Amino acid sequence: MQSKEPIFNIPGAVLALVLVFIAVHLGRLYALSLEDGTWLLYAMAFIPARYAGFAGEIPGGDLASVTSFVSHMFVHADAVHLAVNSAWLLAFGSVLNRRLGAVRFLSFAICGAIAGASAFLLAHPGLAAPVIGASGAVAALMGGVMRFIFNAIDNQQGYLLSENPSVIPRMSVLQALTDRRIVIASLMFVGLNLLAIIGFGSMGTVGSIAWEAHLGGYFFGLFAFALFDIASQKIVRYGEDVQ
Repeated sequence: MQSKEPIFNIPGAVLALVLVFIAVHLGRLYALSLEDGTWLLYAMAFIPARYAGFAGEIPGGDLASVTSFVSHMFVHADAVHLAVNSAWLLAFGSVLNRRLGAVRFLSFAICGAIAGASAFLLAHPGLAAPVIGASGAVAALMGGVMRFIFNAIDNQQGYLLSENPSVIPRMSVLQALTDRRIVIASLMFVGLNLLAIIGFGSMGTVGSIAWEAHLGGYFFGLFAFALFDIASQKIVRYGEDVQ
């Protein structure tokens, strides 16, 4: 008998992240009181004011000063915010999970969230506004994919992105920075995020878009991807394959 491919072939680690996002969101809304749900949101959120001497006055206390660099990615403002981040996570995360494996994929996503939060902290030291959502981590995944997606397209092997992305050669940082398509895509990403300053792209979500976290995550993913990409030893430099 010929085996059938599953209709939804989502890697386990990616699916687990989405399910945790959903569980936290539904739990905060329906399993907790409004007061407790709000406390949990602020305890998990990344809030720069924690690092300006106000950690003791914000839910989560000193412990959240450490955990919120990561925990903020698991809480979302509303259903739209959750759906958008989950959709992009499924798109980019599935490719990277297949290339990196579950452990390195999760490590890469978490480091992307940390990078996004750190960028927001640098831009807004002492700000009391909370940053929530997986956008910084998702942006890092997007940046990572940029390092090999165009090599697959150039070789007419786009099918490898879903079947076996680990065999796609990775661009060096230098080639990525001089590849016209990556430069244009990066400038468009920066431009769209800067438009968030005037409210463009909110897509009905509650609150402002933390565009600084998006950019921090994206450029972390673009530049640091090779540190996690030990599954694929081939890179492309100056048009030649190098082991």
